[in-house]
Amino acid sequence: MKIKTRFAPSPTGHLHIGGLRTALFNFLFARHHGGAFIVRIEDTDRARTVPGTQEEILAILKRAGLTYDEGPDVDGKYGPYVQSERTELYRKYAEKLVASGHAYWCLCSVERLEKMREEQKKRSEMPKYDGHCRDAHCSPEGAVLRLKIPAGRTIAFNDAIRGDVSFASNDVDDQVLLKSDGFPTYHLANIVDDHLMEITHVIRGEEWLSSTPKHLLLYEAFGWKPPTFAHLPLILSGEGGKLSKRSGHAAAIDYFEQGYLSEAILNFLVLLGWNPGGEREVYSLKELIEVFDLAKVNKSGAVFSLDKLDWLAHEHMKQADPKRLVKLVEPFLKKKGLEPPRNLADILRVEQQRVATLSEVGEETQFVFVDELNYKPALLVAKKSNTEEAKDRLGKTQAFLTKLSEKEWGTATLEKKLLAWIKEHTLGNSQTLWPLRVALTGREKSPGPFEAAALLGKERTIERVEDAIQRLSS
Repeated sequence: MKIKTRFAPSPTGHLHIGGLRTALFNFLFARHHGGAFIVRIEDTDRARTVPGTQEEILAILKRAGLTYDEGPDVDGKYGPYVQSERTELYRKYAEKLVASGHAYWCLCSVERLEKMREEQKKRSEMPKYDGHCRDAHCSPEGAVLRLKIPAGRTIAFNDAIRGDVSFASNDVDDQVLLKSDGFPTYHLANIVDDHLMEITHVIRGEEWLSSTPKHLLLYEAFGWKPPTFAHLPLILSGEGGKLSKRSGHAAAIDYFEQGYLSEAILNFLVLLGWNPGGEREVYSLKELIEVFDLAKVNKSGAVFSLDKLDWLAHEHMKQADPKRLVKLVEPFLKKKGLEPPRNLADILRVEQQRVATLSEVGEETQFVFVDELNYKPALLVAKKSNTEEAKDRLGKTQAFLTKLSEKEWGTATLEKKLLAWIKEHTLGNSQTLWPLRVALTGREKSPGPFEAAALLGKERTIERVEDAIQRLSS
């Protein structure tokens, strides 16, 4: 049997970070077993559909590298399946349920349903449809279609993550399957599509666990074999509750816009519920495909930690190819008003050892992007030193650097020669290197003077040392 999974988001708002994790787990499971992964847009709730959301979801999947394997042809490429384009199909299967006695038409008004639920709450009962139209043989005109839940049954299944799970059918509502506007609800369209698309494993969030008995009854009503279900644990906020939009960390797009590398985001998400065993935590997407095991997914909720994300982001940033980072970082630099220089790859080799996100690039190396620095002359004076000594060291350093050739102008060579020269003339590292670094960067905290000089080049380095001397002289 070929493994086949799907990611089926609803375009009703920004993709939740938990939704991206669901897509990732489905992708990894399918790829690990050499199976197929598909994407299906479940947009049958027309009232809640937000324009542009579908495009955003697909763009995020593309940026994350979660490619899918089949779907309608769109300009020579796979497009996602879209449920709103398949409504006639769902209607056909809905009528089969009516004909077999597993569903019925309901004409109860919104007012009656609201009153019914209020009375149930007063009696401390679980709100559910009371079956008023079950045997009324209502006309389908303007009606909704409801699933007829059998009474007195136990609905059980084995969850790939949670083990044996069971529900009492008396606690399950007669779910609406087809709305009065002719569009199916999630429950009907989801089951029909999963069957027709031959989905073998449904990996989804824990919030769908209570819907599973309804889905199993639908499979039974159609005479179809159900897929294997696996319900992922909730993602919790630092306070312990479910991660929500109010927490400010819920939208997946935010992390890409903040400049987190896609591989860092995916690495972080997979650890929210999946435990590979051992101490290793940093993985590439390719490595995750090789080691992913659904059996190692935890049942309990996983706490979302920005500190953990930042740590993983920094680890992935350090390992990234600077040439690849060049294209990725350019939009972030331009947003800050910084024009990417020709030696951006060299700058990134320095920056990637210090930053976690692309949006941070240019903060510590802004001195490379600007022509003039803004700092107070007093910053040039090292601790336990004075203005005259700082001026003297800068003058001597300038003379020494002027003698070096362009071939010697690299971080390692500059460090080796400068340190040897300082030692030979007993000038003191702190008294010499502190004013040099400030002269080149204009900051108290920045890359070291050797890195800064290498990034600036010989001509700009000499000019900035001269400028610093002038500041101390005025």
